[in-house]
Amino acid sequence: MPIHVLAEDVVSQIAAGEVIERPASVVKELVENAIDAGASEIHVETRGGGVAFVRVTDDGCGIPIAEAEVAFRRHSTSKLTTADDLSHITTLGFRGEALASIAAVSRMTLATRAAGEPVGALLRMEAGRLLTRQETGRPPGTAVTMEDLFFNVPARRKFLRTERTERRHIDAFTTRYAMAYPNVRFTLSHGGRVVFQSPGNSRLRDVVIAVYGLEAGAAVLDVIPDAPVHGPSIQVTGLVSPPSFHRANRSFITLFVNGRWVQDSRLTYAVIQAYHTLLPQGRYPLAVAMVAIAPEEVDVNVHPTKAEVRFRDSDAVFRAVQRAVRHTLLERAPVPAVRRPLTWGSLTTQRRDAHRERLLSLQPRTAAGQLRFDKEAGPPTAEPGAPPPTGSEGRLPPLRVIGQVGATYIIAEGPEGLYLIDQHAAHERVLFEQLCSQQQQADVASQALLEPQPVDLSPESAGVLGAHLEALARLGFLVEPFGGATLLVRAVPAIALTADAAAVLEDVAAALLTGDMPMASAVEEMIARQVCKQAAVKAGQVMASDEMDALVRALERCTSPRTCPHGRPTMIHLSAAQLALEFGR
Repeated sequence: MPIHVLAEDVVSQIAAGEVIERPASVVKELVENAIDAGASEIHVETRGGGVAFVRVTDDGCGIPIAEAEVAFRRHSTSKLTTADDLSHITTLGFRGEALASIAAVSRMTLATRAAGEPVGALLRMEAGRLLTRQETGRPPGTAVTMEDLFFNVPARRKFLRTERTERRHIDAFTTRYAMAYPNVRFTLSHGGRVVFQSPGNSRLRDVVIAVYGLEAGAAVLDVIPDAPVHGPSIQVTGLVSPPSFHRANRSFITLFVNGRWVQDSRLTYAVIQAYHTLLPQGRYPLAVAMVAIAPEEVDVNVHPTKAEVRFRDSDAVFRAVQRAVRHTLLERAPVPAVRRPLTWGSLTTQRRDAHRERLLSLQPRTAAGQLRFDKEAGPPTAEPGAPPPTGSEGRLPPLRVIGQVGATYIIAEGPEGLYLIDQHAAHERVLFEQLCSQQQQADVASQALLEPQPVDLSPESAGVLGAHLEALARLGFLVEPFGGATLLVRAVPAIALTADAAAVLEDVAAALLTGDMPMASAVEEMIARQVCKQAAVKAGQVMASDEMDALVRALERCTSPRTCPHGRPTMIHLSAAQLALEFGR
């Protein structure tokens, strides 16, 4: 086939295919234009999953009647003039491709009137060709109607999903921009039925309630902007969920950069990393993180749909997001409360008897042996990567130990009611922060065994541990190969002297084999978690009063006292109001 120049309509369809992937792409481009136009209200209406019909109406500045037709030409825009302007983009749109791309693959109607003009313009387009143009009377603002998406590109239409799936993509985009611009009132309807409406009162929390529900809106915490660091000026704001509120996937993490919704795996990981050791494995937070950065520090012209951005200093942005979210969690995350307290009348007779037996165990018991607590040790420092606390909000309230339930939970009284403390999870947290503090200072206390202990492992486990002997040594282990798949343990961390060395190494090997640990620091933290899991007091172990008191005092000194290193809660709160409710007061 000889080389030839493509026809203009083919060029338009190819260009449109880069920008318009599905009905949600139409909504995205039109909503971004409405926001750039200064709209305070935006209405999105769809039918047939957005394939049959999409209309976006706004009360923005509108398009002057003399410029309405020009707006449909490719690369026509009011948002930049020269190439230098690309390094100072402050609007959502800038390429001048949206209207031309939508018109090229649909039947489209534009009705607009600029503020200050007596009449507006009404244009009808089909497959990129102007059919009619006339004057119209309407309020200032713009309404763009798109019908029969991809009617002239049937191959593209075949690749669209079901109507329900396409609606879901439109829902996701609209709700996210409602969170990015809480000052704008968004209304979304499908098939004539309103499915979402934001209040437009400038309060992000109210938008989160409209999107995720009242429970999520009540739980999320306002992000505390972290102290400035060297490098570009970066501000991180938004809302994040406490560790007690989590979800099964990371789709509840929403990121905005200068008001633009972006999908950035590295920034998503920065949010997740901020919850390090605070969430159970496989669980993810709800977060709305808004990054504000100088326009010249971010390149938004790297993707046709503008869904990705590139930072001049991506490490600085990563650190700013991670530190701001982590700082917020350490300072503001509350102790989880009992959500659905059981009433006495709801218990069966058998469960009621068991409940009475547990109540009888409230008095402290005498332990047969003393647990190992270093009462002279100073407060543990923050775990690796965590910013230092700046106040007392993130710490526990003063607690008075009352007793023990089921040889598993410590009961303590605080200013706002009762606290049930999981003794194993609490001790894990205390040991973990002590061990991490010692490791950071290269001063891990190690205890030599009277007799070296051989540990038989599988060849795979022995191999992976053999590759991390230096990391084990930095945490107090002296381990050497002993032939075959056997390792010889000569010394262990002092805090794990009572733990089973074989069990610790087996757990470490299992974690290394199942996890992706490319960084040495991550390997050492994982080893520390397994060590503390084995060394911590177990459920079912009776504790004396002074042991329980020492554990609670040590937990109060921790930087992250509310979860164990694996993310489980260390305690739950039963408020005085809940107790009064149970007793009918």
